[in-house]
Amino acid sequence: MRFPSVFDQATHAEILSRLSLLHEDSPRLWGTMSAAQMLAHLSVAYEFAYGVRTDTPPWIMRKFVALFFRDLLVGDKPYPKNGPTAPAMKQSVEKDFLTEHKKFTEWVERVHHDGREAFEGRRQSTLGVLTADEWSTLFYKHLDHHFRQFGI
Repeated sequence: MRFPSVFDQATHAEILSRLSLLHEDSPRLWGTMSAAQMLAHLSVAYEFAYGVRTDTPPWIMRKFVALFFRDLLVGDKPYPKNGPTAPAMKQSVEKDFLTEHKKFTEWVERVHHDGREAFEGRRQSTLGVLTADEWSTLFYKHLDHHFRQFGI
């Protein structure tokens, strides 16, 4: 399965449309995060992508993930339900839905605005240098997984 490109206008519109369907009380179909926690969780990936967060795992763990989980993260298969979450991305404290919704929307807008060129050859904190297509897959797969988690 090939995932749509987050850099394309139609995909961007689809993401924003699906995001508009998420509400504070949207029920999850699996997992433990609330809708607000899920949005905060999604934002962490963008914070790493833009260097806002730099608390990466030790180098040996990064190598392990890059070797054994690269295809899971940027390959063609959707993420499985209830898969493991990186410790830096776990959300155990309740969040404010409107704050997290606004923040995540801003990240989605920023990636789309910056475009494919900004991500070609950009380093990802665990996987190393990725192509723009790999970045797009990483972003889209992750948000689609969590949108499906909340039935959107």
